[in-house]
Amino acid sequence: MLYMNYVRAQAQLWFNNPMLSKSSLRSIVYQTEKVSQSLRFAAMPAPQAGWPILLGISFPKSGTHLLDQILLGFSKVAPFARRLHSFFAGYEGESGRKHSLAETLDWVNSLRPRDIGSAHLFAWPEVVSLVVKPGFVPYFIYRDPRDVAVSHVFYVTDMEPNHVHHAFYRSLPDFDSRLRVSILGRSDPAAARQAAEVEFPDLAGRFAPYMGWLDQPSVMKIHFEDLVNDRARCLNLIFDHLLACIGTTSLKANREQVLGCLEASINPARSPTFRSGKTGEWRKYFTDEHKKIFKEVAGDLLVKLGYEKDNNW
Repeated sequence: MLYMNYVRAQAQLWFNNPMLSKSSLRSIVYQTEKVSQSLRFAAMPAPQAGWPILLGISFPKSGTHLLDQILLGFSKVAPFARRLHSFFAGYEGESGRKHSLAETLDWVNSLRPRDIGSAHLFAWPEVVSLVVKPGFVPYFIYRDPRDVAVSHVFYVTDMEPNHVHHAFYRSLPDFDSRLRVSILGRSDPAAARQAAEVEFPDLAGRFAPYMGWLDQPSVMKIHFEDLVNDRARCLNLIFDHLLACIGTTSLKANREQVLGCLEASINPARSPTFRSGKTGEWRKYFTDEHKKIFKEVAGDLLVKLGYEKDNNW
């Protein structure tokens, strides 16, 4: 009865306000679904500290949608939201504008218990201090930066015509020259003027704002490659990370049931930026020149992330 009264109230709000924006309508649907989830799992005891926020943090082109789908799989066994609360990125895709610290903090603070959020979230100290507090269950997914560079070329050139760098990438003569830009960034004065002073550093520079997440014990670190090549083990670890935060008595479903829900939630066809989902593709595209410049600007990054032991690759 309470749920039906809530639905009626939201429907009445919509009918009385025909000019509501899409974001307002989405918010109404989202909150209605959260109430439905709360009632669906009303008999399930809440964790001692309450239900947390699930937060998927990702470096761009590193499996963002894959992690989103997995975290949403928890909505089948617990009262988490059935869709993302929202997505936040450090840069606006169309304009290239960098979001401020205040804007980032506002987004993090907008999340509520049982929400599932997704973000290309910089590890600014003020942001980290919020995310590592009880009440958040954070995950950070990243990928071999060489594959990131290749994926970035395909994404900007062929998949996202509204991207701030799309026109520039299309103006380049071939894939090799585009890959070079994805590795080195756009730092020369002429390119900067052409890009309207949009910030686009080299690959190591783009990863630098995320490095802080690697130092946080409460943030689960996920290699994209593990989700592709060793998925069963990785899903178990993702589940264990949640259990460590909420305890084992809060879920009625057993491990096999939960893992089945997480696996079933994965659907690459529902990812708007999915291309191949393969690992190690950089080997098909990197020339000796690409290897040379990559080692110069991001060789140490590969070692820090555990993808190479040194620069002899």
